[in-house]
Amino acid sequence: MAKVKFTAIVADMRNKLNGSVFARNRGGAYVRTKVTPLNPQSAAQVGARSLLTSLAQGFRSLTQEQISAWNAAVTQWQTTDIFGDSVSATGLALYVRLNANITNAGGVLLTTPPSPVGADALTSISLSAAVTGDVFDVTFAPASVPANHTMYVESTSMLSPGINNANSRFRFIDTAAAAAASPQDFFAGQTTKFGPLVAGQKAFVRAKFINKNTGEVSLPLVASAIVGA
Repeated sequence: MAKVKFTAIVADMRNKLNGSVFARNRGGAYVRTKVTPLNPQSAAQVGARSLLTSLAQGFRSLTQEQISAWNAAVTQWQTTDIFGDSVSATGLALYVRLNANITNAGGVLLTTPPSPVGADALTSISLSAAVTGDVFDVTFAPASVPANHTMYVESTSMLSPGINNANSRFRFIDTAAAAAASPQDFFAGQTTKFGPLVAGQKAFVRAKFINKNTGEVSLPLVASAIVGA
């Protein structure tokens, strides 16, 4: 559904309307034809949809007192919409979002809403990749994953060295548990997901910390490397 922000005339418009998509980039606002992507029904897609369905069902199985608590908690968990305005989710959406993050981090599902405390932040990441030695190592700071957190790591397939933006290509490959020290070896996850490394090609990684107690997530950081021989 398209989102429109009005002044005396339209000030901004985002998302989809009929056959058009409204968006903004560095050059300003633009509109393009809506394209329906292929739906390959990959195992990852099916798993993600199954998780969301399960969580939605879990919310409906809560007591009325618990549901009321989630509905009341949304004011503590306001987010910013596409226009930069503060918005509150529904209790259901908040429950699903936080518990999906906790599930991805290997934590225990929440039945009552937590108070927001934040997630520890990654301050830097870098990637080293090479065919010889089966190297796909992510170096990060802080020097180890903080207590009560999980590092959630995504990467890309082998790409042309000229590609500088891989935002639509990231796929989950693995996690690193609390206290895991930098650097971490993600070769197995990378090659299981995308196949062998290819010397001279480029790979990207994206990582974030997830607070296992609250479901809060740090801002992700991205790194890339040309795969060595």
